[in-house]
Amino acid sequence: MENYFQNVTNVQADLKAEHEDLPISSDLALKTAETESVSGPGSPARPGMSREINFGEGKNKSSRKRKSKSIQEVRKKRKKMKKICKTPRLGYTVQEGEDMLLIISNVDQYDSKWVPIKKPTKKQKKAYKGGSKLNVTRRKRQKSDSRLQEGDTTRVVQCSGAGSDDRDRWGQTIPVEILVKIFQLVVHQDGAIPFLCRVSRVCQLWNGASANPVLWRNVTVSYCWIEPGKIQLPKMELRIKNTVNWLAQNRFSQLREFSLCHWKKHVNYVMEVISQSCPQLTSLKLTYCSGVTAEVLQNLGKGCPELESLNLQYSEVKIEGLVHFLEVYGSKIKNLLITYGIKTERLIAVISKSCCPDLQLLEINTRLDSGFCHLPICIQVLQSGCPKLKVFRMLNVTLMPKVARKGTVSTQGFTQLEELCLATSSVSFVKDQDLWALLHGSTHLRVLDLRGCCRITPTILSTLPCEELECLYWGLYFSNDSIISSKKGIHILTKKWNRTLRELDLSDQPFPGEDLGIAVGHLAFGVDCDVLRSLNLSGTKITASALRPVIAHCSELTYLNLTSCRYLPRGLKKVYRSQEDIKPLLDKLI
Repeated sequence: MENYFQNVTNVQADLKAEHEDLPISSDLALKTAETESVSGPGSPARPGMSREINFGEGKNKSSRKRKSKSIQEVRKKRKKMKKICKTPRLGYTVQEGEDMLLIISNVDQYDSKWVPIKKPTKKQKKAYKGGSKLNVTRRKRQKSDSRLQEGDTTRVVQCSGAGSDDRDRWGQTIPVEILVKIFQLVVHQDGAIPFLCRVSRVCQLWNGASANPVLWRNVTVSYCWIEPGKIQLPKMELRIKNTVNWLAQNRFSQLREFSLCHWKKHVNYVMEVISQSCPQLTSLKLTYCSGVTAEVLQNLGKGCPELESLNLQYSEVKIEGLVHFLEVYGSKIKNLLITYGIKTERLIAVISKSCCPDLQLLEINTRLDSGFCHLPICIQVLQSGCPKLKVFRMLNVTLMPKVARKGTVSTQGFTQLEELCLATSSVSFVKDQDLWALLHGSTHLRVLDLRGCCRITPTILSTLPCEELECLYWGLYFSNDSIISSKKGIHILTKKWNRTLRELDLSDQPFPGEDLGIAVGHLAFGVDCDVLRSLNLSGTKITASALRPVIAHCSELTYLNLTSCRYLPRGLKKVYRSQEDIKPLLDKLI
């Protein structure tokens, strides 16, 4: 029984030591963990009865010693906590921009130095517990109001997060214009969504800055609500529609460019909302989307009168609706990008009838594994229907020239054409006369892509009227050697365009080594030999002696492809992607 009493005294002393400095009223007594009723030594306990227990004087002294020791330990711990030095925050914050470092001050007229937060005293705690909480909050509000009325011109916005600290207020006092400029750099690199949606949840200042309409001019929305292959529940469909409506009403007031990717449902609903809420829309891109109807395109033409660019590649669109849209609103379209289909010929026929007189870019593509895709086009009729065309691309789609009827033939050609792409991974039927019909009036041509066009000869290329060609891609990646007609004369082309040629691709061309050596010599000893940036000689008969002048004189050459070059030494047949990798070749080419 004495051991039991000794344990009770120990527990009581420890509890008193821990609660000695708490601001509680004096009339409250510290209770023990359990209340025992004791009648005497050896007698059973009676429930409901309590009794004082007299401990000996020696025992009281031991409890007092333990109590004093525990109090001293608590005080030592508090002194150690006070001695811990808090590192003061810097008076500025450095933000790294694209070409500069932006130094932003963290100090304002009310925050001239770092001051640690003071803990409330016992009187303040008693006053807080005594019912004066409302008075304290009123005093704080009155102080903040008086501060703002005295001429505080800085914009102070308290963070909405639960862990906001008054010592770190740079995010609250930074000018909104600088914050918007920083957000613009990120949006330009990563896009508006989901970046702006995430930073809007940081604090009220960031929320207001992220809502600036300047940041929401170019938006791309991908399919991110559910995982692929799962069925949409009604709640999820309602959530998607509500999100689109909220964005259109609160963020898309100055939307200029909008992209929708990988949407199989609700495409029509999104297009309806965009056509009703975005009158300044100039570019629309739908990739891998399905269910685009003719009514959606018509409403888009009515609600977006400034629409100039339409990209429908790899999307399921009814050709009848697109044809009707171009017949009504095609006069404003400048860029049109579509994917090859069964009825694409009908669409090209409508474009050739001058329904898109201001068309500047026309691209028709398909996948590499689509096989042979041919598209009959009357070149002369297309030239008369699109006289302002600057870029004409047919990617992996074989051009089949058609004979024009009398009275519809254009003799001027594409006078403003700057880029022509006829690249294909299958058999190409384009011949010299077809290429001449396309480019006989193109004096401003800069880029010519003839990859896979094995029936074109260097003779017809040398007679083209363009004198400042910058890029020539003429690799034969998937062609048969039995139908190749360009076997010599490459030096004529390099001699003509050695001043302006920046990129040259001659992979797998069967030109002889001597011809290649003369052609490369024109590039190395030309008037402006520093113009050349990229050279692809993969699978050709280039020799080491012919390659040395190019490496020695073309100081701006940063890409060199020498794979599968059988006349070069072993160990050098690879791709070089920098000037540091290309220069050591001079010592290895003997």
